[in-house]
Amino acid sequence: EGKEIIHKDIIYFEKECNGTIVEVAMQYNDGYSENVYSFANNINTVEGGTHLSGFRAALTRTLNGYAKNKGILSEEKAPTGDDYKEGLTVVLSIKLPDPQVEGQTKTKLGNSEVKSVVETIVGEKLSEYLEENPSVGKKIIEKCMRAAEAREASRKARDLVRRKNALDSMHLPGKLADCSIN
Repeated sequence: EGKEIIHKDIIYFEKECNGTIVEVAMQYNDGYSENVYSFANNINTVEGGTHLSGFRAALTRTLNGYAKNKGILSEEKAPTGDDYKEGLTVVLSIKLPDPQVEGQTKTKLGNSEVKSVVETIVGEKLSEYLEENPSVGKKIIEKCMRAAEAREASRKARDLVRRKNALDSMHLPGKLADCSIN
């Protein structure tokens, strides 16, 4: 609410594999934060877990692969996982026969086999969706590329400030001193 959505339709898919049902609903908006709601057997896994790790790995790999196949981005300008998560709202729900939870509050899924199941299903279904909806794929990649550019610009500005502060404390002889405007 209060955000402009990047694509009108919610990306939704559901599939069962090895007794585990994976259900995903996701949509991008023009915001900067990621909103993740993950569930295992209808229990909110606030701390995430292996199913969320599998989702994030598949999201990055699938979107990078799609963008490279379409010629939208090159190797050196590839967004990172954080760029792909910017503005993403996702509900990830899995149903599995024997959930193993971690942590004192029991809100983190620990089944190691779930990561590969979720990664496989999300990669397959998201690829299908992007191939069937190239305009949505292009909008998502463009948003992620803008996030990568902003991240890079922020890093350069931070480095410049740090360098300037480091040079302020050092007094170099005239030939070696940085340029300055008087």
